[in-house]
Amino acid sequence: QEHYGGLQGLTITWIGDGNNVLHSLMTSAAKLGMHLRVATPKGFVPDLRITEISEQYSKEYGTKFLLTTDPLEAADGANVLVTDTWISMGQEEEKKERLKAFQGYQITMQTARSAASNWTFLHCLPRKPEEVDDEVFYSPRSLVFQEAENRKWTI
Repeated sequence: QEHYGGLQGLTITWIGDGNNVLHSLMTSAAKLGMHLRVATPKGFVPDLRITEISEQYSKEYGTKFLLTTDPLEAADGANVLVTDTWISMGQEEEKKERLKAFQGYQITMQTARSAASNWTFLHCLPRKPEEVDDEVFYSPRSLVFQEAENRKWTI
């Protein structure tokens, strides 16, 4: 909202794990008037109950919701590209399997080429290079440090 002046009509794309951060986006995006496009690998999809709620909210609030396994399809037309850790606390033993499953899900400038011309990037940190490359993470389009500063006020 701070960057775009409002949220209504924006398209936010999540590329990564079907985790708790994604669940929060899924249950709030439509209520804020945002379209949501999600790409997760097979086997790492969001909770089915949360998906059903998201679909219901999307219909209720007149937004679009897409769930796919294709990161470029999800990034198509996105204003905001978002990812998070692929290996959360307690999942360290799954690291090798997860890194293999998430190949092709790293957010890069190639991913961004599918996005809208005014795209930005968010990550709630800490970030690992396999999730987003340096070119995107440190680009002028990256709002991760403003995001971190804003989070400070909610803690």
